[in-house]
Amino acid sequence: MAYFKIIDKGEGINRLFIGGVHGKEGLSTLNALQKIQDSDVDEGKLVIHNCDTSPYRSTLDTQYYESKVGKEVLCLINHYNPQIYVEAHCYRKENYHKLTSPERWDEKGVPPLIDLGEGVLIGSASPNIRTTLFTRNDVCITLEMPCNPSKDSLNVYLDVLRIMAGSSSRDEVEKKMRKNYPSQVERASRYAQEFFGNYPPF
Repeated sequence: MAYFKIIDKGEGINRLFIGGVHGKEGLSTLNALQKIQDSDVDEGKLVIHNCDTSPYRSTLDTQYYESKVGKEVLCLINHYNPQIYVEAHCYRKENYHKLTSPERWDEKGVPPLIDLGEGVLIGSASPNIRTTLFTRNDVCITLEMPCNPSKDSLNVYLDVLRIMAGSSSRDEVEKKMRKNYPSQVERASRYAQEFFGNYPPF
């Protein structure tokens, strides 16, 4: 299930996609990450890594980053210093409402994830890393799809991955995301202002 690929198109920004960061999510995220091709990147570098199965611990838990896979995530971020970071996840369908409920503010201390369509959810990566390892202008997202996704869910998931892979700046990411998902980006911006203050939505 472990998978590693580097697409290097020379000068430009660094991008890092990491899938399967806990539990058995990598069984689903692998299928999506393997579909990203060299042609999806115009310039710069994209590093793709899918993790092996590991014990489940939420990335919202600071102790996650003391685990073997958590240290692996930190090592990859610190080594490649990405300006665009995507943490690829999947979720069990019965957990959809927990992830998207406004009550997530109170229960988990973070904003709810936002549905882009077909059950594909987007939000900021864990604040444990967003505010410590990345700059304000970096793109740093969590992307979720149902585990064992339908074809339609996988297509939405891949659309976002390809936007991230093919963009060379934060402004370019936002422009493309606003074109495809305008209302969702507006909500993400509002959540970001409420949670991060001056931090941007992605």
